[in-house]
This record gives sequence, structure tokens and C-alpha cells, in this order.
Amino acid sequence: MRAKKRAIWQVLMLFTVVAIAAGITGCPPQQQPDDTLPPDMTPDGLQPQGEPIKIGAIFALTGPASSLGEPEGETARMLQDQINAEGGIDGRPIEILIRDTKGDETEGLAVTRELIDRENVVAIIGPSRSGTTLGIIETIQQAEIPLVACAAASKITDPVKEWVFVTPQNDADAVARIYGYLNAEGINKIALMTSSDGYGIAGLEQHQVQAGQAGLEIVANEEFTDKDTDMTAQLTKIKGTDAGAVICWGIGPAPALIAKQMNQLGLTMPLIQSHGVANKRFIEAAGDQAEGVILPAGKLLVAEQLPDDDPQKELLVTYAQQFEERYGKEADTFGGHAWDAVMLVVNAIRENGAEPAQIREGLENTTDFVGIGGTFNFSAESHYGLSPEAFVMVRIENGDWTLIQ
Repeated sequence: MRAKKRAIWQVLMLFTVVAIAAGITGCPPQQQPDDTLPPDMTPDGLQPQGEPIKIGAIFALTGPASSLGEPEGETARMLQDQINAEGGIDGRPIEILIRDTKGDETEGLAVTRELIDRENVVAIIGPSRSGTTLGIIETIQQAEIPLVACAAASKITDPVKEWVFVTPQNDADAVARIYGYLNAEGINKIALMTSSDGYGIAGLEQHQVQAGQAGLEIVANEEFTDKDTDMTAQLTKIKGTDAGAVICWGIGPAPALIAKQMNQLGLTMPLIQSHGVANKRFIEAAGDQAEGVILPAGKLLVAEQLPDDDPQKELLVTYAQQFEERYGKEADTFGGHAWDAVMLVVNAIRENGAEPAQIREGLENTTDFVGIGGTFNFSAESHYGLSPEAFVMVRIENGDWTLIQ
């Protein structure tokens, strides 16, 4: 009954929000990054009644991970408007209180405490970064407030934490998809370039665990930071090896710099990036050197290239249209993580109630939820909820994404 009820609601929501988005085409956003629209101000004039349901949202709106946090915040604001225009949840408006972590673990903990202690939110979505997420888990567990994170490190939900869920495809599945591609291409020696932050460390761990199992040899293992402006030392070491491919694991501007400097140093082997660069900012930053780069990504980037019978296609295309109509730019993977986080929480409230414990229970019992990142199936044993099939392999060609596997 719950699955049927949820499916009907998702279909109704899908068609309604298209109409809403069409009505606001060309209107630039009026609020600053940390603002939320008052819950009684909706695009079509509907005014949900009752006490607002407060949901916290903590994203890297500024700082080195802003390419993740900005579309997440924009998507959360868009969904708040759409849901309230539908009359809210059982007549109650939702109020998404967005805070900027600056991509910093200390700031992330501070805004988490503020949302819990002062704002009395019933759930939190975000953070954007793995390190920031890992830094607030103890606080979330102690406060017993459900968290739906937009960060990808496997260790966020493995082992399972009672109050913590995630929406991105994780690094374990990303590495597995990359290694499957390398096996198919006959490449058996790899060089790693991994960032020193939580995302890079978690990715490196997965490479070290899975390489031998996949018949691959790691012949170089170099590290970089968010602030590095020259990668020639690390890449020169890699050039002296017999690596058949370079795998870069990072976010922000550094992966684009690596692509450029590989070209400058004459490294001609394939460059494979992680899902941490799955937006147009990477292509813009890397310029011509983005051409030919391969990465695992969610299906949103290649939505129009999917077969019509793909269960995600209609939702992906609709979300992409809504986002571009409102903000005048393309939707990307990271905004999709926020879409899933918001809608999973909203679905749990609709199904089970608006108290934190009810939301947590509703999340854990969520099955067959078709989202932007994939089809989610949570359980007491898994707060990750996705499978490796949520990833596709894409190649950058002519400044855009091409589905290859």
C-alpha cells in the first residue's frame, strides 16, 4: 500500500511541478544563498496552513567545494517552492533552512548544532563533502535527528549508523565501475592521484581494497590538496612508470589542473576522473584538456541518451528542465543529490509522520523510490540504498557528456 501510495504521489508531483516551473521561466532567483522563502510565499499563491515543518540543509555554498554546494542549495530552494505550491505536506508548509559549511569541518559542525539546538529541525540534508559529513555523525547520532547526506564516502553508512543515510552513489561502486571499464579495455596497471581530504582518503581506500581483486596493479600513488596549484612533481613521477591509465580522485579545481598538466607534460595515457567532477564546471575549468576524460556518473548527465524504458528517464529530464528554466543553467549530479535528499525526507514525512523518529523509520523502510541518483532501497542493513547499476560510464566529447557504458 505504501509503495502504491508513494508511486501515485510521485507521478502527481512530477506533472504538477512541470507546470509550476513553466510558470516561473525566466525569473531569476531573488534570495541570497543562505535565505529561504517564507513558507507562505509560493509561486501560485497557495498558502499552506499550520506550523512549518523545519528541515535543515547544510551545503558547501562557498569554498573549494562550492561546485557541489551551489546546485544543492538551488535545488533545495526550488523544491521548497514546488512542495509548498502543492499545499505543503498535509497542509503544513515546509521550511528548508539552508546553511553554508564553506566546505569546512568545523563550520559544518557549528551550523549542524545551530540547526538542531536553535531551529529545532526535524531532519537535516547534506553536507556536500565526505569529511564534513564524517565530522558531524557523532552529533547527529547523539541528537537523534535523521541526516540524509549528499556525500559519497562508503564509510558514512558502512557500518550502518542508525540516524544517517546518503543519496550519492558511493566510492566503492564508483571504483568497481571504473575497474570493470579498465578490464574491458585491457588495462592492468594504474597510477593514482588522490586528494588529501576525506573524499580522497575514502576513495584511495577503495582502490587499495579492490585493485588486486580486479587484477590491477597500482604502480604509483600520489597525493594532492585542494590548494595545490602545481602538480608537475607528482605527474613527473607517474610519467616514469608504465601505468596504462591515471585515475584522479578529488573535487574542486585540482582535477582540472591535473588534466591540463598531464597534457603539458606529454602524458598520453587515458585520464579517468571520479564522480566528484560530474558537472560542467570541470569541463569549463579543464578546457580542451577535458576532451576524452572518462568518469563514472549518475544517469542525469546523459538523461536524453537513455532508452525510453529506463525507469529514471522521465524524472531526470523533468528535473533538468525545471532547474534550467529557473536558474538559467544546466542541472548537474550534485543538485540531483539534494533532490533525492529532500524528496526522500518529504516522502518519509508523508508516509510516516514529521517527528524525527518517524522520519528515520520512514527512511529506513523506503523501497523502490525512483530518484535522480537511482532507485533507492533502504533497510536496517543498508542506509546507502543504491546498487552499482546507478552508475554509468561517460566520456567527455566536444565539451559534453557521452554515454559509453
